[in-house]
Amino acid sequence: MVLDSSKSAAKASKASGRNILKVKLDIIFKKLFSENEKLLTDLISSLLEIPIESIKNVKIKNSEVLPDSIEGKFVKMDLNMEVDGRLINIEMQYGKDYHYRERTLFYWSKLYSGELKSGEGFKDLKQSICINIVNFPIFDCAEYHSHFAVMEKNRGEILTDKCAIHFFELGKISRKANRSNKMELWLQLINAETEEEFEMLNQTGIAPIQEAVYIIYQMSEDEKIQEAARLREKALHIEVTNMEGAKEEGLQEGLQKGLQKGRQEGRQEGLKEGLKKGTVDVARRLLSRNRPIEEIAEDTGLTAEEIIALLN
Repeated sequence: MVLDSSKSAAKASKASGRNILKVKLDIIFKKLFSENEKLLTDLISSLLEIPIESIKNVKIKNSEVLPDSIEGKFVKMDLNMEVDGRLINIEMQYGKDYHYRERTLFYWSKLYSGELKSGEGFKDLKQSICINIVNFPIFDCAEYHSHFAVMEKNRGEILTDKCAIHFFELGKISRKANRSNKMELWLQLINAETEEEFEMLNQTGIAPIQEAVYIIYQMSEDEKIQEAARLREKALHIEVTNMEGAKEEGLQEGLQKGLQKGRQEGRQEGLKEGLKKGTVDVARRLLSRNRPIEEIAEDTGLTAEEIIALLN
């Protein structure tokens, strides 16, 4: 795609009068990058910090976005691909997931083992990389990029280079464009929500970023895409609300059970205290009548030590 100037994208946006689409909405993210291989290649190069010239072949395995599935519960709009022999999965996570760390490890394990065919050896397993772009805080640190690998705890020795899991936290991205940091520019574009933010990126003069801005403006003029985005965002909000509601319901149920158990235990404890007091009174009366300690123990169930303590 050839851009006439940086003004063409702004003109497309203002002419439409529509809301600009959010790239961090997973259905828009997938549509943008699955339909524009050059942009996807530049994104991969920037996020993994590998020379773009070294990327020779990108094969997307699940490029389709089914219109009848965007409202479904827990629909996974990831990008699964093979890049020069590496297996790469990119997921844009819009809503908060309380178990996302465990989830991405599970997906990585399936990515790593899923390609091994019958009769192949373990040496044939490919380097598998999970890239997670998340719209919520996940680590207690200032850095927006976290790169995990399997390594020995004390020596820091890498077990294998075939495991890599990356997290990019959008909430930690600077709002000021830095032309020298392509990784940050792409993340700023994914995180952008206003025309001002897109125009700031458009003015950087970085061709792939300008092209992405132009395509987003064009997509924002399409009523069908706008409606699909609206329905998808609504479904994601409902999903998060239902999860939070279930969590709150579980908490309330737990509290009620705890209170009920406490009341039951309290009644039982009170009953025990009452019975014990009655038994002690009986033992005292028997002692006042000079009954042998052995007989009192037999009649009341108290121990000899407990009865002797009553004497004192």
